[in-house]
Amino acid sequence: MLIQVDNLAKVYKGGRGLSQTGFSVDKGEFIAIVGHNGAGKSTLLKMLAGWIIPDSGEVFVDGLHLKNRLALVRKIGFVPESPNLFDFFSVQANLKLFARLFKLPLSRIEEILEEFDLLAYRHSKIQDLSKGLKQRVSIGRSLLADPPVLLFDEPSSGLDFEMTKEIYRLLRSSHAAGKTILFTSHRPEEIKSLATRILLLHQGEIIFDGPPKEYFLTKIHESLYA
Repeated sequence: MLIQVDNLAKVYKGGRGLSQTGFSVDKGEFIAIVGHNGAGKSTLLKMLAGWIIPDSGEVFVDGLHLKNRLALVRKIGFVPESPNLFDFFSVQANLKLFARLFKLPLSRIEEILEEFDLLAYRHSKIQDLSKGLKQRVSIGRSLLADPPVLLFDEPSSGLDFEMTKEIYRLLRSSHAAGKTILFTSHRPEEIKSLATRILLLHQGEIIFDGPPKEYFLTKIHESLYA
């Protein structure tokens, strides 16, 4: 078991957030987390990534407790919906900052630039890139330390058709390379195309956990997109 979540909760003012939630994730799974806006999808990912401190509960990733944040940066790569990059720095400078944080050799930057077809943009400022290119840099940064787990919050949000296909290709290649992936999505076609398992959140609670084939036959799915 790669990830174990026990009684995880985070409640905001107004009552939204995540209720006492528990589930486990095996190595190599490709999990879509779905639900209406405000269901707790992004909150869950941000807690797993260490961006938000939970009110209660525990998470273990590859045996490490969630509180061990310095060690977890090598276990989890997180790609938020809006790329969390330094806009006035170049692509290369952004990658170098995180390579130093992870204490990685600078040769790893060259590998990421080549792997994600970013060599031509290495000196370009982030603010001058399209959203699709920013997303590519963000994914590359998340893979700098070669973590076993990748978290994506709405990976294709705001992207055109061609760039969406490119992001799907990157996700599939990462999964084929052995990564365990959890992603949030509002797109039924994205879920069908990528996921091997669905977690459906409703008002902060998991109300469905199973394979996509079963999920798309449920009345829950029909009402979600009605």
